[in-house]
Amino acid sequence: MKLKPVLLVLSAALSFNAYAQAPIVIKFSHVVATDTPKGQAAERFKQLAEKATNGRVKVEVYPNSQLYKDKEELEALQLGAVQMLAPSLAKFGPLGVKEFEAFDLPYIFPSKTALYNVTEGEIGKSLLKKLEPKGITGLAFWDNGFKVMSANKPLRAPADFKGLKMRIQSSKVLDAQMRALGANPQVLAFSEVYQALQTGVVDGTENPPSNMYTQKMHEVQKYVTVSNHGYLGYAVIVNKKFWDGLPADIRVALDKAMKDATTFEKAIAQRDNDLALEAIKKAGKTEIYTLSVKEQADWRKALLPVQQQMEGRIGKDLISAINKEAAK
Repeated sequence: MKLKPVLLVLSAALSFNAYAQAPIVIKFSHVVATDTPKGQAAERFKQLAEKATNGRVKVEVYPNSQLYKDKEELEALQLGAVQMLAPSLAKFGPLGVKEFEAFDLPYIFPSKTALYNVTEGEIGKSLLKKLEPKGITGLAFWDNGFKVMSANKPLRAPADFKGLKMRIQSSKVLDAQMRALGANPQVLAFSEVYQALQTGVVDGTENPPSNMYTQKMHEVQKYVTVSNHGYLGYAVIVNKKFWDGLPADIRVALDKAMKDATTFEKAIAQRDNDLALEAIKKAGKTEIYTLSVKEQADWRKALLPVQQQMEGRIGKDLISAINKEAAK
């Protein structure tokens, strides 16, 4: 009879030990294909995080809107249904952090160097801080690249957009951008774009080449214009309560894994977009046109007023600060 309490204690200790050793699970959801820059970086983070924590953390990556569409994923993160996301920067405007919409402004970043002056400097840090009251911790900025325009008619001058239904992600800036070109903007979830283009629900869209190619949009778009008119990037974010509740040593290890994954992501982003554009060309279904210097100037003239229109929404000082950093 004396053995019974000892056995109970041992059993409880073993149960506790098994529980204590259960890995911390991070569900990392995103809406793009695995072979995009973001998709590859998510997989790289998984490898680095699991190795750095000796298996104490398990990262489950769910690509291609398997868990949530891009309209739903932020709410899922805030509710704790997933722990990590890498949404496009446009997604934070509807959440109430309108300053992030500065990244959608046409022609605000003349180069990747100008972009990194912003994302890796004080402006980038202060923007990520603004997510904390929403229950979100920002970990890093990830790249995709500069966008091209596509449609089933050539798009060489602003006048060519007149009356076209152009898909955008939900963003007041992108809405204003398309209207400035004379197009009718249509908000659609990323996962619905291919079918909408195929069936004529929309006439065209904008995307970096890697997104266009991996989603096979080029199969249903006859013309692509290399305009580099706007930028598409992401912020890697975690549920703040989850992040703050992690053991300190795990947070340090995950931070390091994220830094390394971010370096990897930036290295492959431009390469993948260049390769995607080449693959679209080789597929032979889409004519690719690069704007001349004169045509680029005409597009800038049509689109730069959007910056002024958005000053009241995004903040005149922030737009000025970004332009100042971008000019360095």
